[in-house]
Amino acid sequence: MKRFPAIRLPRPQLGFTLIETMVALLVISVGMIGVAALHGQALASSGIALRRSVAIGFASDIADRVRVNRGAGVAYQAAAADNNCDDPTGGGGVDCTPAQMAAHDLFVWRAQIAQNLPGGTGAVAVNTATNPTTYTVTVSWAEPTQALPVTFVMAFQLPIY
Repeated sequence: MKRFPAIRLPRPQLGFTLIETMVALLVISVGMIGVAALHGQALASSGIALRRSVAIGFASDIADRVRVNRGAGVAYQAAAADNNCDDPTGGGGVDCTPAQMAAHDLFVWRAQIAQNLPGGTGAVAVNTATNPTTYTVTVSWAEPTQALPVTFVMAFQLPIY
């Protein structure tokens, strides 16, 4: 009688080996580091977006001040001054000329920019050669991640009545 060799069945796997566990741990660790880096970039980007939104708000603010004080004209590109044109009682008892109000508006506006944006500055340029007059508002600030300051520029014209 002929004998056949015995067939050995493979051993069933009983569990993870130490090497498989370490590889899985390494893959998970690299993934978690990637998630943390992505979260950090998202936070930095949201800070940049917030400062840009604040700058746009300040540009709109001075544009509204110019619209309210139409008589000032080119005075909005002159020097800023604290002319005490704000009535602290709210009774409207302070009288300022349009030019004094423009200087006061610039003083208050620039102080708010400096307080709310890192290294923030603001300027208004008036071009009377255009019809209607063109106002160009520039708001600049320092971003921690950039070497040069960031600048937002907005130009607007007041309609002639």
